[in-house]
Amino acid sequence: MSTFDPRSPRGLALVGVLHLLALPGSPEWAGDLAAVRDRALFDAAAYADGGMQALIIENFGDRPFSPGAAPPATVAALTVIALAVKERFGGLPLGINVLRNDARAALAIAVAVGAAFIRVNVLVSAMVTDQGLLEGQAWDLALDRRMLGTSITVWGDVMVKHAAPLGAQRLEDQATDAFERGGASALILSGSGTGKAADPEDFRRVRRALPDAPLVVGSGLSEQTLGDFAGLADAAIVATALHGDDGCVDVARVRRMVQLAEASR
Repeated sequence: MSTFDPRSPRGLALVGVLHLLALPGSPEWAGDLAAVRDRALFDAAAYADGGMQALIIENFGDRPFSPGAAPPATVAALTVIALAVKERFGGLPLGINVLRNDARAALAIAVAVGAAFIRVNVLVSAMVTDQGLLEGQAWDLALDRRMLGTSITVWGDVMVKHAAPLGAQRLEDQATDAFERGGASALILSGSGTGKAADPEDFRRVRRALPDAPLVVGSGLSEQTLGDFAGLADAAIVATALHGDDGCVDVARVRRMVQLAEASR
């Protein structure tokens, strides 16, 4: 198993997202798993050639997402593709995110393929989302990690995108619960939706509350916004700004983003 510390001495650490096409078990599944795999490997090669420090894979094409556990066919297919990425690009730490909030499946896949970390959209508290009410997965995840004997780390979203908290809750309080009680080793702060810019002030607030917590930009990073997070964030998960007109990852865009990130400290 590889490891990945988001606190990089090279500047803002960049994690490239592999947005998978629809998988078996999802409404838009097209019946060709090889095509899904080949697209993932193409995008992973662009990230690797461009200098990304890590990858994360997620079933982005499975919208609308399951509100509960992901279908077994989806978990199996995601495992197959994650393993192909890991075998081809083993020098890059790999993360797993099973949308919308199947933390246990993400951990199981990560253990099976030797991934370094998982992302959990709702680790603590409860969030009202387009899938309905999603509840925190920290308890089940902690038990599974102990049972599996794994040190795979958990990156937890705070006030995750495409969602609103159930009841009044301060950003700092949810962040503290995730980091100190929920088992998160890094905290992800995002904008309101996919590709929407995060708010640097959110990072300032959480940094004041939790000065030792690694903080990760979860959405909307671009060449124009990257400088806003210098000295505030440790890492950023990036996808939308690096896609070309054909929807695939553009290696030239990756290189430019990496250069800017390395100059950010």
